[in-house]
Amino acid sequence: MTARLLLVAIWLAVCAFEAFALEPRGTGDLAIVIERAQGAVAICETTARTQLARVTGFGDLSHASAVFSRDGRYAYIFGRDGALTKLDLLTHAIVKRVLQAGNSIGGAISSDGALVAVANYVPGGVKVFDAATLDVVADVPSTAGADGVRAKVVGLEDGFGRRFMWSEFENGRVRMLDLAAADTPRVSELGYAGRQPYDALVTPDGRDYIAGLFGEDGLVRVDLWAREPTVARFLAGYGGSELRLPVYKMPHLEGWSAAGEQLFLPAVGHHAVLVVDRRDWREIGRIATHGQPVFAVARPDGRQVWVNFAPPDNDIVQVIDVPSRTVIAEFSPGKAVLHIEFTPRGEQAWVSARDSDRVVVYDSASFARLAELAIDKPSGIFMSARAARLGF
Repeated sequence: MTARLLLVAIWLAVCAFEAFALEPRGTGDLAIVIERAQGAVAICETTARTQLARVTGFGDLSHASAVFSRDGRYAYIFGRDGALTKLDLLTHAIVKRVLQAGNSIGGAISSDGALVAVANYVPGGVKVFDAATLDVVADVPSTAGADGVRAKVVGLEDGFGRRFMWSEFENGRVRMLDLAAADTPRVSELGYAGRQPYDALVTPDGRDYIAGLFGEDGLVRVDLWAREPTVARFLAGYGGSELRLPVYKMPHLEGWSAAGEQLFLPAVGHHAVLVVDRRDWREIGRIATHGQPVFAVARPDGRQVWVNFAPPDNDIVQVIDVPSRTVIAEFSPGKAVLHIEFTPRGEQAWVSARDSDRVVVYDSASFARLAELAIDKPSGIFMSARAARLGF
């Protein structure tokens, strides 16, 4: 009798757990954190600042990024090993995983949520997949050099409609794929960016594609509203006579900032954040920082810009006040700060400290620590609210 009662109790506990696990919930406050060393993803929620689940089986996540389905339910994770993985944030399970290349560096999702594109290093090119099934829709090889090796694709971004833009590292070309007519994909050559474009962004209004250059001081923009979009240079030679320092970690332009008509961009090889006026694309300010910026991330209201840095200065975060263009706060979340992500309305900043195995959550007004989550070797933090934003 006792054994039977025990079995009944266990059965009831299992049923209760399953009912709890499957209880309907929204996706608007969900986030994922990449565990880069374990090939795992932590699913978190930002209302009570807790971890809900941990999912394994993603392969090499040493340089991983993610985009979200338009309803925020699914995350599409791009692994360094060329895998594209679709994760269900509500059931905490992998839906499908496709090993689509030898080495990939990120991706984008179309504005209608129907297509997922992946930027590939090996072999160079862009592959586009049906977001529901992960079946291949288009395959665009990058341009090959004299040695026959295709260029690495960097800075893959989504534009309005079914358009994707990217740069090619070795040859400096900027290209666009238009899939508005699914049966006739159209590739356009937008022009030469410069030496070694390394990353890119799309402004929140979807108008400008901006690519940074590693091989020279300067950036390029493409006006996507133009009838015939082409490449235009700006901030050429922004380093002036100042010696460029060795770069130990490339800046990430997707961690850029827009505050009104101002852009805040990390300077390659310099301890500075550049301030650019979007009306004429001139530099209007330069803010000295603790080290070489990697991410310069704007709070959603545009009032603050949070900055982290390349080694050996990567245990520090600085906060820039936009109106005064001054650093107003500095603190250490832990060792090897890799990423900063704000909640949708900006009241919290989530910061990953890889070598301290934790994610620290800050109040973005008072800078008080609100929570610490123990997560193994965390790197990228991605909020499901990205589903509603161009370029994310």
